[in-house]
Amino acid sequence: MVLLRKLPGMPGWPAALGLRLPQKFLFLLFLSGLLTLCFGALFLLPDSSRFKRLFLPRRATAASSSSSSASSSASSSSTRDTDLPRSPPAAAEPRHASPAAPRRLREKLRTAARMAGPPAHTAPGSRQQVQGGERRAEPATGAAPARETRVPFRFDYERFRRSLRHPVRGRRPGEDPETRARRMKIKELQGIRNIPVPGPLVCLELRSVCWNLLQTPAFKMMKFAWDNYKQYALGKNELRPLTKNGHIGNMFGGLRGATVVDALDTLYIMELEEEFQEAKKWVEKSFDLNVVFKSKALELGEKLLPAFNTPTGIPRGVINLGSGMSWSWGWASAGSSILAEFGTLHLEFLHLSELSGNPVFAEKVMNIRKVLNRVEKPQGLYPNFLSPVTGNWVQHHVSIGGLGDSFYEYLIKSWLMSDKKDSEAKKMYDDALEAIEKHLVKKSAGGLTYIAEWRGGILDHKMGHLACFSGGMIALGAEHAGEERKQHYVDLAAEITNTCHESYARSDTKLGPEAFRFDAGTEAMATRLSERYYILRPEVVESYMYMWRLTHDPKYRQWGWEVVKALEKHCRVEAGFSGIRDVYTTTPTHDNMQQSFFLAETLKYLYLLFCEDDVLSLDDWVFNTEAHPLPVNHTNFKASVQ
Repeated sequence: MVLLRKLPGMPGWPAALGLRLPQKFLFLLFLSGLLTLCFGALFLLPDSSRFKRLFLPRRATAASSSSSSASSSASSSSTRDTDLPRSPPAAAEPRHASPAAPRRLREKLRTAARMAGPPAHTAPGSRQQVQGGERRAEPATGAAPARETRVPFRFDYERFRRSLRHPVRGRRPGEDPETRARRMKIKELQGIRNIPVPGPLVCLELRSVCWNLLQTPAFKMMKFAWDNYKQYALGKNELRPLTKNGHIGNMFGGLRGATVVDALDTLYIMELEEEFQEAKKWVEKSFDLNVVFKSKALELGEKLLPAFNTPTGIPRGVINLGSGMSWSWGWASAGSSILAEFGTLHLEFLHLSELSGNPVFAEKVMNIRKVLNRVEKPQGLYPNFLSPVTGNWVQHHVSIGGLGDSFYEYLIKSWLMSDKKDSEAKKMYDDALEAIEKHLVKKSAGGLTYIAEWRGGILDHKMGHLACFSGGMIALGAEHAGEERKQHYVDLAAEITNTCHESYARSDTKLGPEAFRFDAGTEAMATRLSERYYILRPEVVESYMYMWRLTHDPKYRQWGWEVVKALEKHCRVEAGFSGIRDVYTTTPTHDNMQQSFFLAETLKYLYLLFCEDDVLSLDDWVFNTEAHPLPVNHTNFKASVQ
């Protein structure tokens, strides 16, 4: 602060300027606004260099000024089916300027942890070789050896690979190299957009050859999205396709390159070998976590642990990775933590404990369960806001969409990832689904089944696009329900998925709105201008993929094909894919954002929808909330400490 004083014999300031009273008032008002702006820039902009000098170590600050990326080193060895990436492809929600947006930060941090490279310390630019199932690092010429800070860790990769029941990219019986070359040639030919592709129903008679043709548009779309991101925004978090530049934003905690990390496993699964190697090399060389902390997944996990330092052990929603300070989102009611955030850590933290041999990560998420099991649940439902201080609910707002969604998803998937040994997770899921069906599942006058939101006992008859994942979740759980309930849940999943399809079919673009309602005579349509946009979301095609895999009803592939055509027609622009602001007009305005989850989720699910079931088989893999696969623990492949 500047202290202003009157000097003897001198007029006061700003009177010395000869200003009248109204002018003095305006001048001081301007000055106070300027000071507010300066302090706001200092404390609220996470990418500001001044902020980094205040809160990050000196060495980290210097590194951040010389590099525009803050991230993790990634892993992947060979791109052949027989040689999986060193760490199984895995990784990171809601992704718009809405209360659900913080999931993006959470997921990218988890993505960095799961895509982190082998723990052996390797200098930037070094080559890594696999010999006898063991990876060794060769230092780059002239590179200083990396300084060891702790004992490296790795898991039993060979044992893990042998435990898989299907190759990651599927098994094509009897396929020789020439056949594979022909199949890839079909994909190249299909790059000519005027070549017709047969519809899914026709393809039922042609099976695998025809499905390869139908995989091609998703393959093409992925390549197009990646090529434009690489050309105009490589190193930034997301591409702005209309203005042909990159977007960093402040939702990723200072980390950069989110699209690269999100796209890695999709590129691998689609056999985009050259693009996968490009992404892998960028991560190895430029996604440098040393800006904030060491470039190892274990240390990344440790940097997240201070968020759990609350009276209950429920983590706060935001953490400064340099200082370790954590706080709740400003918009969260009474400093509460969000169910879809602290409830969507279990898969990743458990896997990190398996890889590192350090039980602290598993202990943190198991404590979250203890708190949730202890607290009283209204009508058996889980509200979206929980106080990390008292462990009590802050509001009785229940949603299966934004703020709540992935918590329920992770209950059933925790059980599946444990190879069906985590009985506590299964019971929590069964109890939650029973309460949801009893209090939230409704049927419209037109016969559409939907999941309403619950606000202190009063139903809000709307369903968000984010809630459309639930069809796939319920179908996945139905596979493992008792015989007397299995068909019931399969039917419920099919009805919910059909409702979400209707939200697409009833729009002019054949793409679904952010939320749709069932009131005032309206069904499965947005009634508010603020709910009419589509930002390349994946939840509907996610349910199509699960429903196809579990029922093989051809209509799900037909519906997926309709989405492909709508994306090509309305979202494809010269330099990528963009969301649209109104799905109810055939000439929509684009929002100039190619979301990273479009490559991680939407295109991956579309591709898998037209693949055989053994490509990323559900017997071996569980998809996290951002469609990054984590392995089912068929055997104990914990870390071996050297």
